[in-house]
Amino acid sequence: MKNTEVSSFRNTAAFGKRIEFYIIGLMLKQGLDLYIPLVDDNAIDAVVKRPDGSFVEVQIKARSKKCIFGDAALFAAIPHEHRLNYWFVFYSERMDMTWLLSSKEFIKESHQNKNGKNINKRSIWFNGKNTKTNTEHVKPQFEKYLVKSFDRILNESLSKG
Repeated sequence: MKNTEVSSFRNTAAFGKRIEFYIIGLMLKQGLDLYIPLVDDNAIDAVVKRPDGSFVEVQIKARSKKCIFGDAALFAAIPHEHRLNYWFVFYSERMDMTWLLSSKEFIKESHQNKNGKNINKRSIWFNGKNTKTNTEHVKPQFEKYLVKSFDRILNESLSKG
């Protein structure tokens, strides 16, 4: 690998980890009781202990402000099968917006690739773009998932599928 490739990979990997800790910091600030796995081999970035003593798993996905125009909130090639008590947090750095979806909502709202190198993986595109004004905006159908608080993780039961 060339030095520029190593540097680029390190910056990309570091960005993801920085945003994970940023979101985890926000959750802690809001009083969530969090546990962080040492290894992320099961798509779990945090585990939240709820007030009733149950636990939920959280996957955090982030998009850098350096992505191309129009892709500020595009999250692609995500392997996922429905999981009970599982949440996704999506963060767009350029839009400075956060979406929170349960596993079930993610499956309902995302697109599953039917062929190609990312077959069976899922993508979700929260934003649209306006080329005349050179702006990106939240697609109306995804506004309901925008959050400033993580209360849904604490209060909504997902155990029934």
